[in-house]
Formats: sequence, structure tokens, C-alpha cells
Amino acid sequence: MSLFASTGLVKSVVRYCCLCMVVFYHLVTFAMQENIEQRYAIKFCVKLNKSATETFASLTKAYGDATLSRTMVFKWHKAFKEGRENVEDDPRSGRPITSTNDQNVEVVRAVMANDHRLSVRMIVEETGLD
Repeated sequence: MSLFASTGLVKSVVRYCCLCMVVFYHLVTFAMQENIEQRYAIKFCVKLNKSATETFASLTKAYGDATLSRTMVFKWHKAFKEGRENVEDDPRSGRPITSTNDQNVEVVRAVMANDHRLSVRMIVEETGLD
């Protein structure tokens, strides 16, 4: 048995990494919700006939450092002014990020609980996740 396995260091590192992944997932989700909230505010300002500059100033006053960038505010302002109704992002080409969810996190935790020495490649083979 190696020094790392006997001290429980590997288990602690794995737990920490899983916790970091979960925290990151929730932070990204929160940030996306805040972006959607600001897009609704931009849409509202367009309906009030506020300019993009006025809209950006209002958002900056309300959200401070968490405000969308000026470029993004102007992009969304223009889109709503041209008749866009949806505040959600348009679908993008490429592979969607769907592997990080509560169920998959639990599957990986269960596999790692059985054998904490597994490599990422071995976990992929064991779980079928990619």
C-alpha cells in the first residue's frame, strides 16, 4: 500500500475535486440566471424606448460589477429592438455540455468509492460517461 493511500490523502483530494465540480456547476448556473435576468431588464428598457447607452447605465447602477459587458448589452438591445422576444441563448453548434449533473456526479462518486485509484480514462470506461 502506498503512502498516499494509507494516509487517506487520495480520498481527501477526490472529495475536494468533486466538491469543486459541484460548486463550479452551481456558480455557472447562478451566473446564467443573472444573465437572463439582465436580458429581461434590457428587453424592458427597449419597450420603454431607452437607448442602449441609457440601458447600460441603468444596468450598471443596478448590478454594479456583475453587469453584462457593454458589448453584450448593446447586442441584446439591438436584438430586442429588431423584434427578438426570446431571452435565452440561441442553440450553438458543437457538443453540448450535458455530463455535469447531479446524477452523473453521484455515479462517478460511487465508482470512485469502490476504487479511488482509478484514472479518468478508467472512470469513463466504467461509467460510460465521456
